[in-house]
Amino acid sequence: MRFAPRDKKRFVDYFFEPPLPASIPVAQDTSRFPVRRIYCVGRNYVEHAREMGADPDTEPPFFFSKPADALVPGGGPIPYPPLTERLDHEIELVAAIGRTADHIDEVRARDCIVGYAVGIDLTRRDVQARAKERNQPWDLSKGFDHSAPISMMRPAGLIGHPSHGRIELSVNGDIRQSADLAEMRLSPAALIAELSKQITLKPGDLLFTGTPSGVGPLNRGDHAVAMIENIGKVAIEISSE
Repeated sequence: MRFAPRDKKRFVDYFFEPPLPASIPVAQDTSRFPVRRIYCVGRNYVEHAREMGADPDTEPPFFFSKPADALVPGGGPIPYPPLTERLDHEIELVAAIGRTADHIDEVRARDCIVGYAVGIDLTRRDVQARAKERNQPWDLSKGFDHSAPISMMRPAGLIGHPSHGRIELSVNGDIRQSADLAEMRLSPAALIAELSKQITLKPGDLLFTGTPSGVGPLNRGDHAVAMIENIGKVAIEISSE
Protein backbone atom coordinates (compact mmCIF):
# COMPACT_ATOMS: atom_id res chain seq x y z
CA MET A 1 0.00 0.00 0.00
CA ARG A 2 1.22 3.52 -0.83
CA PHE A 3 0.66 6.63 1.26
CA ALA A 4 0.67 10.31 0.37
CA PRO A 5 0.25 13.65 2.18
CA ARG A 6 -3.30 14.81 2.72
CA ASP A 7 -2.57 17.98 0.75
CA LYS A 8 -3.24 16.79 -2.80
CA LYS A 9 -1.43 19.84 -4.20
CA ARG A 10 1.80 18.47 -2.75
CA PHE A 11 1.28 14.83 -3.64
CA VAL A 12 4.31 12.58 -3.14
CA ASP A 13 4.14 8.86 -3.80
CA TYR A 14 5.99 7.51 -0.75
CA PHE A 15 6.89 3.83 -0.64
CA PHE A 16 5.36 3.75 2.87
CA GLU A 17 3.84 6.36 5.17
CA PRO A 18 6.70 8.49 6.58
CA PRO A 19 6.88 8.89 10.37
CA LEU A 20 5.82 12.11 12.01
CA PRO A 21 8.74 14.40 12.93
CA ALA A 22 10.02 14.27 16.49
CA SER A 23 8.79 17.19 18.61
CA ILE A 24 8.69 18.50 22.16
CA PRO A 25 5.95 20.46 23.94
CA VAL A 26 6.33 24.19 24.55
CA ALA A 27 5.48 25.76 27.91
CA GLN A 28 2.42 28.05 27.92
CA ASP A 29 1.72 27.21 24.28
CA THR A 30 -0.43 24.67 22.46
CA SER A 31 2.15 24.23 19.70
CA ARG A 32 5.10 21.84 19.69
CA PHE A 33 8.71 22.45 18.69
CA PRO A 34 9.51 20.19 15.70
CA VAL A 35 12.95 18.62 15.99
CA ARG A 36 15.22 18.34 12.95
CA ARG A 37 18.57 17.28 14.40
CA ILE A 38 20.19 16.82 17.82
CA TYR A 39 23.75 17.99 18.42
CA CYS A 40 25.60 17.41 21.68
CA VAL A 41 28.71 18.85 23.29
CA GLY A 42 31.33 16.85 25.15
CA ARG A 43 33.45 18.13 28.05
CA ASN A 44 31.93 21.59 28.38
CA TYR A 45 32.38 21.60 32.19
CA VAL A 46 35.93 21.60 33.57
CA GLU A 47 35.35 19.03 36.31
CA HIS A 48 33.55 16.65 33.98
CA ALA A 49 36.40 16.91 31.48
CA ARG A 50 38.80 15.94 34.28
CA GLU A 51 36.68 13.01 35.48
CA MET A 52 36.71 11.70 31.91
CA GLY A 53 40.51 11.86 31.83
CA ALA A 54 40.80 14.95 29.63
CA ASP A 55 42.84 18.10 30.17
CA PRO A 56 40.45 21.09 30.05
CA ASP A 57 43.40 23.44 29.54
CA THR A 58 44.37 21.84 26.24
CA GLU A 59 41.29 19.98 24.98
CA PRO A 60 38.36 22.17 23.90
CA PRO A 61 34.74 20.95 23.91
CA PHE A 62 33.75 18.85 20.90
CA PHE A 63 30.52 17.91 19.12
CA PHE A 64 28.64 14.71 18.34
CA SER A 65 25.03 13.91 17.53
CA LYS A 66 22.01 11.78 18.35
CA PRO A 67 19.08 10.88 16.07
CA ALA A 68 15.98 13.02 16.56
CA ASP A 69 13.83 9.99 17.31
CA ALA A 70 16.01 9.18 20.34
CA LEU A 71 14.05 11.89 22.19
CA VAL A 72 11.73 10.89 25.02
CA PRO A 73 9.57 14.02 25.54
CA GLY A 74 8.43 14.34 29.14
CA GLY A 75 10.53 11.41 30.31
CA GLY A 76 8.85 8.37 31.84
CA PRO A 77 9.80 4.70 31.60
CA ILE A 78 13.04 4.01 29.73
CA PRO A 79 13.93 0.44 28.74
CA TYR A 80 17.41 -0.64 29.77
CA PRO A 81 19.30 -0.67 26.45
CA PRO A 82 20.86 -3.82 25.01
CA LEU A 83 24.57 -4.60 24.70
CA THR A 84 25.65 -2.65 27.78
CA GLU A 85 26.35 -3.20 31.45
CA ARG A 86 27.09 0.49 32.15
CA LEU A 87 24.28 2.96 31.36
CA ASP A 88 25.34 6.44 32.52
CA HIS A 89 23.28 9.58 33.17
CA GLU A 90 24.37 13.06 32.02
CA ILE A 91 22.10 16.03 32.77
CA GLU A 92 22.31 18.89 30.26
CA LEU A 93 20.84 22.28 29.41
CA VAL A 94 19.32 22.04 25.93
CA ALA A 95 19.12 25.03 23.59
CA ALA A 96 16.42 25.06 20.91
CA ILE A 97 17.37 26.77 17.64
CA GLY A 98 14.78 28.71 15.69
CA ARG A 99 16.85 30.47 13.00
CA THR A 100 19.40 29.42 10.42
CA ALA A 101 22.97 29.72 11.72
CA ASP A 102 25.85 29.63 9.24
CA HIS A 103 29.26 31.07 10.18
CA ILE A 104 27.82 33.48 12.73
CA ASP A 105 29.30 35.19 15.78
CA GLU A 106 28.23 34.71 19.39
CA VAL A 107 25.91 37.74 19.42
CA ARG A 108 23.95 36.53 16.41
CA ALA A 109 24.02 32.97 17.74
CA ARG A 110 22.19 34.05 20.87
CA ASP A 111 19.39 35.45 18.73
CA CYS A 112 19.01 32.00 17.15
CA ILE A 113 18.03 30.41 20.47
CA VAL A 114 14.24 30.38 20.89
CA GLY A 115 14.03 28.33 24.07
CA TYR A 116 15.60 25.98 26.59
CA ALA A 117 14.85 22.56 28.06
CA VAL A 118 16.29 19.99 30.47
CA GLY A 119 17.82 16.95 28.80
CA ILE A 120 19.49 13.72 29.86
CA ASP A 121 22.20 12.33 27.60
CA LEU A 122 22.05 8.60 28.33
CA THR A 123 25.31 6.87 27.46
CA ARG A 124 26.36 3.23 27.05
CA ARG A 125 29.70 3.95 28.71
CA ASP A 126 31.23 0.52 28.25
CA VAL A 127 30.34 0.56 24.55
CA GLN A 128 31.95 3.98 24.26
CA ALA A 129 35.10 2.83 26.10
CA ARG A 130 35.56 -0.21 23.86
CA ALA A 131 35.14 1.92 20.73
CA LYS A 132 37.73 4.43 21.99
CA GLU A 133 40.20 1.64 22.73
CA ARG A 134 39.88 0.41 19.15
CA ASN A 135 39.94 3.91 17.62
CA GLN A 136 36.45 3.30 16.27
CA PRO A 137 33.45 5.68 16.11
CA TRP A 138 31.31 5.61 19.25
CA ASP A 139 28.03 6.82 17.73
CA LEU A 140 26.03 3.87 19.06
CA SER A 141 27.16 4.53 22.61
CA LYS A 142 25.20 7.80 22.43
CA GLY A 143 22.61 7.49 19.68
CA PHE A 144 20.58 4.47 20.71
CA ASP A 145 16.80 4.25 21.21
CA HIS A 146 15.34 6.35 24.07
CA SER A 147 18.75 7.92 24.79
CA ALA A 148 17.57 11.55 25.01
CA PRO A 149 14.84 12.18 27.61
CA ILE A 150 13.83 15.85 27.54
CA SER A 151 11.48 18.24 29.33
CA MET A 152 9.15 20.69 27.66
CA MET A 153 10.79 23.74 26.11
CA ARG A 154 10.53 27.08 27.86
CA PRO A 155 10.63 29.98 25.36
CA ALA A 156 13.48 32.46 25.68
CA GLY A 157 10.85 35.17 25.41
CA LEU A 158 9.59 34.09 28.84
CA ILE A 159 12.82 33.28 30.69
CA GLY A 160 15.57 35.09 28.79
CA HIS A 161 18.93 33.41 28.23
CA PRO A 162 20.10 31.79 31.48
CA SER A 163 23.78 32.28 32.31
CA HIS A 164 23.56 30.81 35.80
CA GLY A 165 21.28 28.59 37.85
CA ARG A 166 21.42 25.23 39.62
CA ILE A 167 21.70 22.14 37.42
CA GLU A 168 21.13 18.92 39.34
CA LEU A 169 20.39 15.22 38.86
CA SER A 170 19.37 12.76 41.56
CA VAL A 171 19.00 8.98 41.46
CA ASN A 172 16.57 7.37 43.91
CA GLY A 173 16.64 10.62 45.91
CA ASP A 174 20.42 10.87 46.14
CA ILE A 175 22.06 13.82 44.36
CA ARG A 176 24.64 12.62 41.83
CA GLN A 177 25.30 15.76 39.76
CA SER A 178 25.13 19.29 41.12
CA ALA A 179 26.64 22.43 39.61
CA ASP A 180 25.78 25.85 38.23
CA LEU A 181 25.25 26.78 34.59
CA ALA A 182 27.87 29.48 35.11
CA GLU A 183 30.46 26.69 35.24
CA MET A 184 30.08 25.92 31.52
CA ARG A 185 33.32 26.50 29.64
CA LEU A 186 31.44 27.89 26.61
CA SER A 187 27.95 29.41 26.73
CA PRO A 188 25.16 28.01 24.53
CA ALA A 189 25.57 30.97 22.17
CA ALA A 190 29.34 30.47 21.94
CA LEU A 191 28.81 26.78 21.21
CA ILE A 192 26.31 27.54 18.46
CA ALA A 193 28.69 30.08 16.93
CA GLU A 194 31.46 27.48 16.91
CA LEU A 195 29.27 24.70 15.54
CA SER A 196 27.94 27.01 12.80
CA LYS A 197 31.47 27.11 11.37
CA GLN A 198 31.31 23.36 10.81
CA ILE A 199 27.69 22.83 9.74
CA THR A 200 24.66 24.97 8.91
CA LEU A 201 22.18 24.89 11.77
CA LYS A 202 18.50 25.12 10.94
CA PRO A 203 15.25 25.83 12.78
CA GLY A 204 14.32 22.70 14.71
CA ASP A 205 17.84 21.78 15.77
CA LEU A 206 18.59 21.08 19.43
CA LEU A 207 21.93 21.51 21.17
CA PHE A 208 22.71 19.55 24.36
CA THR A 209 25.29 21.84 25.95
CA GLY A 210 27.33 19.42 28.07
CA THR A 211 27.14 17.88 31.53
CA PRO A 212 28.78 18.69 34.86
CA SER A 213 30.80 16.18 36.87
CA GLY A 214 29.22 13.32 38.78
CA VAL A 215 28.07 11.15 35.87
CA GLY A 216 27.42 7.60 36.94
CA PRO A 217 25.53 4.39 36.27
CA LEU A 218 21.80 3.77 36.22
CA ASN A 219 20.51 0.33 37.11
CA ARG A 220 17.25 -1.38 36.34
CA GLY A 221 14.55 0.05 38.58
CA ASP A 222 16.37 3.32 39.25
CA HIS A 223 14.39 6.58 39.26
CA ALA A 224 16.28 9.68 38.12
CA VAL A 225 15.16 13.32 38.24
CA ALA A 226 17.00 16.02 36.28
CA MET A 227 16.33 19.64 37.21
CA ILE A 228 17.62 23.02 36.05
CA GLU A 229 16.62 26.14 37.96
CA ASN A 230 14.04 28.28 36.09
CA ILE A 231 13.98 25.79 33.21
CA GLY A 232 12.14 22.73 34.51
CA LYS A 233 12.73 19.06 35.15
CA VAL A 234 12.38 15.64 33.58
CA ALA A 235 12.09 12.31 35.41
CA ILE A 236 12.82 8.83 34.12
CA GLU A 237 12.60 5.28 35.45
CA ILE A 238 14.85 2.57 34.05
CA SER A 239 12.78 -0.52 33.34
CA SER A 240 14.05 -4.05 33.02
CA GLU A 241 12.43 -4.56 29.62
